Amino acid sequence: MTLMTERPTISGTEPHSFEDLLDALDKLIVPDGYKAEIIRASIVLSPFSKAYYTRVMRLVCQQLESYLPTGHTIERAPNLFVFPEGERAYGPDVYAADDRVFDADSNHLDGDALSFVAELTSSSTRDNDLTDKVLVYGKAGVPVYLLLDMQEKQATVFSTPSAKGYESRCTVPFGEDLAIPAPFDCTLDTGGFLTAVTKNSAP
Repeated sequence: MTLMTERPTISGTEPHSFEDLLDALDKLIVPDGYKAEIIRASIVLSPFSKAYYTRVMRLVCQQLESYLPTGHTIERAPNLFVFPEGERAYGPDVYAADDRVFDADSNHLDGDALSFVAELTSSSTRDNDLTDKVLVYGKAGVPVYLLLDMQEKQATVFSTPSAKGYESRCTVPFGEDLAIPAPFDCTLDTGGFLTAVTKNSAP
């Protein structure tokens, strides 16, 4: 396996069942600084986000904490959520899920427990965040998908999940307020995202 820091690394070229890939992922020794997901019938290793992304993720958690559905928790801890129908397994940057999903002796968490996911794009993950994950999260019925495009400095919220993905979307540039729909029904202040990106952008 070849590891690259600018693009995700895909392991294996032979077709595998989704269960085989999950088993292989369990046995995989993931190098420090990388996370592993199953995307398009392959195990994909991508580098962790830049340090200042942590500030943005924390701001998302802080703002949504008071609006969580009853019995749900918002987290940034590394967990793998499984979507068997889509044959995907993702580790969202930020997520809200029913507390009951964490009462299990497994690292394969049920994607049906999710009420919210957020992904922060990087050069290595941007394509999948903008395409594959929009479709899979929507088809799985995740109510809200927040995509923070760190390269374009804009936030998009996807809602109204359906068999085709999401029926609704709204995009604003960082710095403007973004309405987060049900089950949260709140407003996200993206000003802190713009500050973090601008402060850490290369001159």
